[in-house]
Amino acid sequence: MKNILLLGSGGRECTIAWKLSRSPLCGSFFIAPGNAGTSEYGMNLPFGYNDFAAIKAACIHHKIDILFVGPEEPLVNGVYDFIKNDPETRHIIVVGPSQQGAQLEGSKAFSKKFMERHNIPTAAYREFTTESVEQGISYIKKQEPPVVIKADGLAAGKGVVIAESIDAAVKAFRQMVTFNQFGDAGKKVVIEQFLDGIELSVFAFTDGDNYILLPEAKDYKRALDGDKGPNTGGMGSISPVPFATDDFMQKVIDRIVEPTVKGLKQEGIVYQGFIFFGLISVKGEPFVIEYNCRMGDPETEVVMPRLNNDLVELVLKMEERKFNEVKVEINPKAAGAVMLVSGGYPDAYEKGKVITGLNEVGGSLVFHAGTTTKDGNVVTSGGRVMAITSYGDTLQEALAKSYENAAKVKYDGVFYRKDIGYEFK
Repeated sequence: MKNILLLGSGGRECTIAWKLSRSPLCGSFFIAPGNAGTSEYGMNLPFGYNDFAAIKAACIHHKIDILFVGPEEPLVNGVYDFIKNDPETRHIIVVGPSQQGAQLEGSKAFSKKFMERHNIPTAAYREFTTESVEQGISYIKKQEPPVVIKADGLAAGKGVVIAESIDAAVKAFRQMVTFNQFGDAGKKVVIEQFLDGIELSVFAFTDGDNYILLPEAKDYKRALDGDKGPNTGGMGSISPVPFATDDFMQKVIDRIVEPTVKGLKQEGIVYQGFIFFGLISVKGEPFVIEYNCRMGDPETEVVMPRLNNDLVELVLKMEERKFNEVKVEINPKAAGAVMLVSGGYPDAYEKGKVITGLNEVGGSLVFHAGTTTKDGNVVTSGGRVMAITSYGDTLQEALAKSYENAAKVKYDGVFYRKDIGYEFK
């Protein structure tokens, strides 16, 4: 039995909490800070996932064996190194890369250079800083629109602009690099060729030497039906992805996954955890749009339910560097997740709305995201409130079940997209 501390508070962490708690190897289980849903699987602890002093104190007090890091921020901030460099906590298994490894997500420029060094297919790009604004504008003016402008650092999923004209690209570039739209994250900006295709997410879990592939997924970022409206953190997800054929996935493995895992090892970068490949298929050829150093959200809400392996067992295999001995067991059923969000999201929205109808949901999994408890009620506390995930023999069947149950959940301003998986109907 292993005592586990999971860091995070979103739908991804609620899903991971559900998965970890199902293992007979899971002993005492804590989530910091967690949400109303995670409290069903373990004990929520009242501190933030970037509070390293509190994390250390909890690890010692609760005799933690495994620290499972959900979000990217603590990884980019060096929580792995903090735990491993302290004599009192270095024995703890940390699921997540070192601070250097987390630069795959923490710095667009770092990841682009890494892909260049290892011949991993990605869009052509150049990087510019506050010292090279005029060169950046000159470079933009030579491009064919649309042009992709990315803040180098973490910007809570909002640091990417796809500009439809050269003028819009110049304006977006100036906003980031000159007017600090994203603070320090935009001091360096990557200007990238636009790739036209269809996106998907692929997830590898690496022990530092070997890796296993989890089920692939596709998420839906736009707020409104028909992929209209502003970008969000994700309005729903599906798995499997119909166009991710065996042939396509073999290209992904040969050209992207294996060179990435081997490249990290060759460069001596300590990385034991998840690598999220944000990919785009351009006429059947895969390219990397971005790396993330953790599982995706809302993709986790369909990936973990389709993974039949014991997640705690996998973590122990990771620590032993024995993923070469693991056979991944995937549920043949499809999974579809619909994200319920607060009215107004991703722009201004109100919190504290009482949620009803959860006890009427049947035949689906409910993964809480922006929820908390107040006066005995479950109330909204974020933009993305919860994901309803269902299984089905087909994607359509899974999504129909999720929509049937989504309609039962009520709170003031409840909103969700009605067309998740629309391209595959």
